Amino acid sequence: MAERWTPDSWRKKPVVQLPDYPDKKVLGEVEKQLGTFPPLVFAGEARALKRQLARVAAGEAFLLQGGDCAESFAEHSANNIRDFFRVFLQMAVVLTFAGSSPVVKVGRVAGQFAKPRSSPTEKQGGVELPVYRGDIVNGTEFTSEARTPDPRRLLDAYRQSAATLNLLRAFATGGYANLSNAHQWMLGFVKDSPQSSRYEEIAKRITEALDFMRACGIDPESHPEMRTTDFYTSHEALLLGYEEAMTRVDSTSGDWYDTSGHMVWIGDRTRQPDHAHVEFCRGIKNPIGIKCGPSMKPDGLMKLLDILDHDRDPGRITLICRFGAGKVGEHLPQLIAAVRTSARNLVWSCDPMHGNTVTAGGYKTRRFESIVQEVREFFDVHAAEGTHAGGVHLEMTGQAVTECTGGARAISETQLNDRYHTVCDPRLNAEQAIELAFLVADLLKKERALHARPLQAASGL
Repeated sequence: MAERWTPDSWRKKPVVQLPDYPDKKVLGEVEKQLGTFPPLVFAGEARALKRQLARVAAGEAFLLQGGDCAESFAEHSANNIRDFFRVFLQMAVVLTFAGSSPVVKVGRVAGQFAKPRSSPTEKQGGVELPVYRGDIVNGTEFTSEARTPDPRRLLDAYRQSAATLNLLRAFATGGYANLSNAHQWMLGFVKDSPQSSRYEEIAKRITEALDFMRACGIDPESHPEMRTTDFYTSHEALLLGYEEAMTRVDSTSGDWYDTSGHMVWIGDRTRQPDHAHVEFCRGIKNPIGIKCGPSMKPDGLMKLLDILDHDRDPGRITLICRFGAGKVGEHLPQLIAAVRTSARNLVWSCDPMHGNTVTAGGYKTRRFESIVQEVREFFDVHAAEGTHAGGVHLEMTGQAVTECTGGARAISETQLNDRYHTVCDPRLNAEQAIELAFLVADLLKKERALHARPLQAASGL
């Protein structure tokens, strides 16, 4: 019999990756204040996302999840949010139109501030200080004052998340996402890229399809689903005090929901079954992601699923696989086999970023070829297993950064310092993200054709 769950029952469990706040009194006051703030998202929205993820689990849709490695207080602006949303819309259009698949859109945004780290401290020039854990915890400057965890940053993160959500909701429902605007979503620095002509061809075909539909009496003005889109937010549920403060009872169902984001995930470093992060996530009804790295074994995965998905609720769990290029075939098939025996309806998603980080010229980077390789391997394994490659999970931006090498513009290691803006992990720029979307669209078409062949043979077509 599982112990009774409460929003604070995680505090009785072992915990890792939480910052050591020197002033516990101020931390408690801030968390209490957060508990009085309005929710950032609503339970009904989280339930709607779960229903859409259930379609992904059934092979009827595809999950596109992406955004910043860690959101920044300094880079928070309407232009940056708009540019990210534009790229996301372009990727979704490519996947929907070229891949012939409905797309569930989930951003790593409006809450993705904290980062787990491999070491609690960092040394520079013989000086040792706490490691940077994201703007919600401390600052990037290598000084004792900046690196000391400050609870008041939790309030700043909440306010920025609220402002970001407000703008994203306006973009998603206020007409910006209208398919008639598909030609206008192209970012300026992408217009002269090899992806520009491919995207413009899709936009042209969409315009022709809309013109035909208007001639038939169907237009975006009378059909709101053509001028709006569903867009959801997600982040790693790392700072449990913040997540607890944002957890509320839904008045319509009586269930607990973490209202800091529609979906939260448990990281590869914090998924111990008897630890605090799993304890917290087992009690909330949001869709939950589980990062699966090379150390994830079938029995460990099944133990987590028994805790987090004991009701076998379709769309509840998304397994975010991050093995690294060349390692997918070694790890993924055994996890698929274990899940198959449990008859669970969950989403398989590929994170081709976190297993492919290397260092070049003093910079953390990722090679686009390695990212592509891991995505291909992910689809190949699912094709061999007869299961649905359900999504991708990307660290990306709408800015013209040079943080990942390769891609159609062949960014080299010597170009990394041109526009290397991330304070944590390297991100795909808009051009690389769209290029990857075209690749995934091709893979989706092949998957659909592969799964359709037995049906055609059976029906005599």
